[in-house]
Amino acid sequence: MWLNCDLGESFGTWQMGLDSQVMPYLDAANIACGFHAGDADVMANTLLLAKQHNVTIGAHPSYPDKQGFGRRSMQLSKTELVNCLHYQIAALDGMAKVHGLNLHYVKPHGALYNDMMRDSAILQTVMQAVASYSPTLKLMLLATQAQSQHKQLAEQFKLHLLFEAFADRLYDDAGMLVARSQPNAVHCTEKTLEQVRTLSQFGYVTTVSNRKLVLNADTLCVHGDNLDAIEHIKQIRALLAPV
Repeated sequence: MWLNCDLGESFGTWQMGLDSQVMPYLDAANIACGFHAGDADVMANTLLLAKQHNVTIGAHPSYPDKQGFGRRSMQLSKTELVNCLHYQIAALDGMAKVHGLNLHYVKPHGALYNDMMRDSAILQTVMQAVASYSPTLKLMLLATQAQSQHKQLAEQFKLHLLFEAFADRLYDDAGMLVARSQPNAVHCTEKTLEQVRTLSQFGYVTTVSNRKLVLNADTLCVHGDNLDAIEHIKQIRALLAPV
């Protein structure tokens, strides 16, 4: 599995994350496109940082909710959501081309990511938006027990998928992430590293009810928003193949 991380989430003088410290350990960077975080300068700087470290880049679009950091669901029509995604993908794609980079995938952010995993109509609209923007782009989504159905849906749009697991999050028995508001939803260092080990070596995670849940994941999401997280990523990187 390769490591991905949400980056470029600063805005103006407000700083979010330790992008320059985490980038050297990553395989892929999910770069905010301005609707939940990020701006033109932040996008450009993050792209240049990814180029410096030879990190694959993906668009990280969200609902238009900068005040809520994209963590609030919004009732958008199908056309509105498609246009919202095209606008954000195009912004990052255009800036990437200026710096000689190519966009490889799209990973929705926050509430939009959660909504598409729970609502097949929203997932279908997201797939349509990504596929209609470019046939070469892939869509990153959560690896769950519905993986085969998601692949079948994507085939209708001739869209390739990337399946993602999370290093530091607790799973329920259906393969969904336990809400952050619930106790122990985010693992401590020891449990994070154990989850990475079982995923990379044996392909399963241990759920909230202590079940072994098989997950076929292409990529592992890590977070680099504080110094402790950076240390975790160094240890995770050591467990996996080098960059």
